[in-house]
Amino acid sequence: MSLERKDEHDHGEWMKEKDLTPVETTFLTALIWMDQRFRIVDYLEILETLYYRVNMQMPKSHTEQYNLDNKFWYWYPLYALGSFSTIAYGVAALSGALLGFYYAPGTVSASGDASLAYNQLSFIMTELNFGFMLRSIHRWAAQVMVAAVFLHMIRVYFTGAYKEPRELNWLLGIILISLTMVFGYSGYLLTWDQLAFWASQIGVEMSLSIPLIGEWVAQLVFGGFSPGAATLQRMYIMHVFLLPFVVTTLVAVHIAIVWIQGIAEPH
Repeated sequence: MSLERKDEHDHGEWMKEKDLTPVETTFLTALIWMDQRFRIVDYLEILETLYYRVNMQMPKSHTEQYNLDNKFWYWYPLYALGSFSTIAYGVAALSGALLGFYYAPGTVSASGDASLAYNQLSFIMTELNFGFMLRSIHRWAAQVMVAAVFLHMIRVYFTGAYKEPRELNWLLGIILISLTMVFGYSGYLLTWDQLAFWASQIGVEMSLSIPLIGEWVAQLVFGGFSPGAATLQRMYIMHVFLLPFVVTTLVAVHIAIVWIQGIAEPH
């Protein structure tokens, strides 16, 4: 009898002795079949060993290191703002992806009375099933994210969590809050109504006020010196295709650094 057949025979005898239910027997049989071909258990053991090795490298907080009982600050609401902003970002990303199925970034329409983008937004809000709720979730999640990130930065500053050895993560947080504002601004222009048009005009004027490179920035970001189809197209690409990947990557790095260094306790 070959080694593989002997293993299969032993597994079968073991399952009979355990008096397993048909569901448990089917599951274990499938797991054994997969493990014999893909070594699933071996790789799971490698991942488990890697997890514990990495987890042991995490620096302990003051309360953990000295085994203090007073850990009330762990549940202090201001210390959940980072997680809260990440959750809001996830909700905004998911709802935005669903809105993308129905939105078109056009400044003209067949009727000529409103932009294609605005007509699509009107369709989402008035005719699409659950469209009003979907857009409201996206809008409120974005606003909650901006507020949570801002309050999170204030908390980090006033508790001294930006000091050594967390300087790099503080700078990364500044970049993230800046990109969050760009996220909100680019999304604000996608409605392409009167408010969006004049908000884009303000953006053009602010770009032109930059010394030396103002005209180049206006051409690159807004597609010219006055708002138009190129402006909306650029905002759409920035909001949907560029910023999500950049922000998601930086958020992952930011969280990884927090996980490695541990949470800075209030002084």
